[in-house]
Amino acid sequence: MADSAFNDDSIERLHAVNADDLRSLAELLIDCVEGGASVSFMRPLSLPKALDFWRAIAADAAAGRRALLVARAPGAAAIIGTVHLILEQPENQPHRADLSKMLVCRRARRLGCGAALLRAAEAVARDAGKSLLVLDTASGDAERLYARLGWKRVGVVPGFALWPDGGRCDTTFFYREL
Repeated sequence: MADSAFNDDSIERLHAVNADDLRSLAELLIDCVEGGASVSFMRPLSLPKALDFWRAIAADAAAGRRALLVARAPGAAAIIGTVHLILEQPENQPHRADLSKMLVCRRARRLGCGAALLRAAEAVARDAGKSLLVLDTASGDAERLYARLGWKRVGVVPGFALWPDGGRCDTTFFYREL
């Protein structure tokens, strides 16, 4: 991908997911897992399994339980980055949302896509009346991004999850007050 920068206008919220976007999201997830990202899936991640995951997320987005945000390559239809907010929380946590599945395809990293997705997710959370966001990550690059954008590191849980090829990985938790 060329040296292009993403800005906050590059991000789109999907309330409905069409077949092309569903496939694009599945391919993005597969790319990230193949690249070694610990994002709840093991290698090899099949296309049918990735599609099933995104169908469930799309249903939640359509019902308003989640906010699904995507970034597309400039001038292209393919989704190269995504994040979603889990808006529906227990009744004693109406002020909170979980930031989940921040994914940027390997060829588009370090171009501002992740930062634009994160800022957009924070804006959507504010609009939804949320004042606290939480997330977890096993990526050092993501940790640096979150810290740079004002997220507070809570701590690390050793061996919290598995890497896509097996073996335990530590997971760092962050929060952000809006």
